[in-house]
Amino acid sequence: MDTEAQTTERDRSSRPSGSGEIPDTQGPEERSRFALVSRVAEYVPGGRITLTTLVCLVFLLLLNTFVLQPFQIPSGSMERGLRIGDRVLVNKLAYRFDAGPRRGDVVVFDGSGYFGDADYIKRVVGVGRDHVVCCDKDGRLRVNGRSVDESTFLYPGDSASTVPFDVVVPDGALFVLGDHRSASSDSRDHLGSPGGGMVPVRKVIGRADWIVWPVGHLTRLHRPDVYARVPAAPGGTAPAAGGSDPADGAHG
Repeated sequence: MDTEAQTTERDRSSRPSGSGEIPDTQGPEERSRFALVSRVAEYVPGGRITLTTLVCLVFLLLLNTFVLQPFQIPSGSMERGLRIGDRVLVNKLAYRFDAGPRRGDVVVFDGSGYFGDADYIKRVVGVGRDHVVCCDKDGRLRVNGRSVDESTFLYPGDSASTVPFDVVVPDGALFVLGDHRSASSDSRDHLGSPGGGMVPVRKVIGRADWIVWPVGHLTRLHRPDVYARVPAAPGGTAPAAGGSDPADGAHG
């Protein structure tokens, strides 16, 4: 009899199931990071739960400050698209790596010193060097000699403007109007104010890209195609291509 073979088999069968050592798959760097988190959690009241909550709050704060910010619509100045109580998500990076706001964009801006000490939300009608006139023989706005059909977003029953104007937008500025013209305080109402009703581009907080609340009104805001047909002003901004582009405290 091969007693050595029997002993070996006995040793194998008598080993408790699952008693083998679990291989260490973490590298030195991962173990060091885990140990650091554990050490920090020891000094935070509530331990890891509190630490995780703090990290999430810091992340949300940074996101709100530099990337995306919600604004609530408090007035009907941008109806029919934006209703009172809607919350829009403002893309604060939209113009960081771009040429800047384009005709048709819905933007949120700081009105301090120009419109009032608050944030406002309006549609960009003219950019630097644009010639904006109201109105043509059919009652439409004309931008750089081109009539703009605003019927797809203008509030039903509203005209382009009951106030005539003829302006040239300075470089680095915007001429903005609300979609609900009869209920909007916008560039037309500040033609005689400092800045002539123009909004400096540097005052723009960001572009409104989404309606995120209420859920039933969830919508991505698009730049109307009509602005793609507006010619560039001499030495000004080229016509914007149509397509998808697209507030607490945004005013009418």
